[in-house]
Amino acid sequence: MENAVDSTNEDVNFQTRLNLAPLQESVNQVRAEIAKVIVGQSKMIDQLLVAVLSNGHVLLEGVPGVAKTITAKLLSRTLSLDFSRIQFTPDLMPSDIIGTSVFDLSKSTFEFKKGPVFSNFVLIDEINRAPAKTQAALFEVMEERQITTDGNTYKLDLPFLVIATQNPIEQEGTYRLPEAQLDRFLFKINIEYPNLAEEIAILQKENELQNNDKLASIAKVIEKSNILNFQGLVKQILIEPHLVEYIAKIVLNTRENPFLYLGASPRASIAILNAAKGFAALKNRDFVTPEDIKEAAIPVLQHRVVVTPEREMEGVTSTVIIKQIIDSVEIPR
Repeated sequence: MENAVDSTNEDVNFQTRLNLAPLQESVNQVRAEIAKVIVGQSKMIDQLLVAVLSNGHVLLEGVPGVAKTITAKLLSRTLSLDFSRIQFTPDLMPSDIIGTSVFDLSKSTFEFKKGPVFSNFVLIDEINRAPAKTQAALFEVMEERQITTDGNTYKLDLPFLVIATQNPIEQEGTYRLPEAQLDRFLFKINIEYPNLAEEIAILQKENELQNNDKLASIAKVIEKSNILNFQGLVKQILIEPHLVEYIAKIVLNTRENPFLYLGASPRASIAILNAAKGFAALKNRDFVTPEDIKEAAIPVLQHRVVVTPEREMEGVTSTVIIKQIIDSVEIPR
């Protein structure tokens, strides 16, 4: 009887154990390549890696000069993916992003010319500079990985990742992103100023590079097929039912909090679930812990909730309220 029990346990352990070694090796290589140029910002880089592993989009927010764009470009260089960059401006039209139908005289038919969004890795610079009409062009492609135009639907090649940047300070010539679009970003990452030691290291690295191209020495370390395999592997990471309930309670609290005018949707719950698995994978674990959920909750939720006008006037931010919610929800044991 004991042998039968032992055999069953071995089978269970074998079925639930995931080989995360190749993923760990690739992630460490990406970190090393980015560190050739970027000083510090390890938390941001890990969050970007989780977004790639979780097949989610990222909104990078920070003042000019904190390496938002260069970090996104560096990440794209380490991944063997098609890359395109779109500079958003007030006069940008939806057709400039998704493409347009052009009449072919030789065939006497209209032919669809694909826009720059038809890529694996899309960097959108200053996303809040385009008007609502252009922003709406991203809704379908970010959520469903497809474009519908002129009655035809075009599927995008996977993986498909959007990294967008925006400046939270400058208001002239900018447009507020619609809540429906913000909800399509897995993470919003706030990039802060470096500390003194990091600032000195940045200057030293810049002095060493002199006129050399910062991107020239960056090697491609992860192939497209491996990224898709890693994404499939992350989905298999285990999460216990009581931790699923923990996620649901955190999100439910955002809807019942008196300081929030708008709470998070079920899409946010799913985003926390997927991101928590990504953080577990980065730590070489095939199971999710409450700490993974806490780590995922703030970047997932902070752009999805809206603070009441009264609290906003008092200087209370969504991040502060989310931290209070996380602290108030009992951690399951």
